[in-house]
Amino acid sequence: MNGALVKRALEKVPNPQVLVNLVSQRVRQLTAAGGGRSRPLLTDVDHLSAADIALREIIEERMGFDLPRLVALSRPTARNRARPQGWARV
Repeated sequence: MNGALVKRALEKVPNPQVLVNLVSQRVRQLTAAGGGRSRPLLTDVDHLSAADIALREIIEERMGFDLPRLVALSRPTARNRARPQGWARV
């Protein structure tokens, strides 16, 4: 994997873990036999590995992604909460 391509891809995908997941999923698709999804979305892919092709697709915005939006969690109140069997109210 080309380090310069990784740095440029990190500008498009700010989270490194998300970038790893995107690249690994795309490499699986590219190396799978047959199917329309296994063809590269780029025209000039001579002498590039599958990981470099995936990184270039991300850099050139041929492949996109959506991050889930964050939802604020709230703690439940103690009122009317179910108690385990055998516990008495105090």
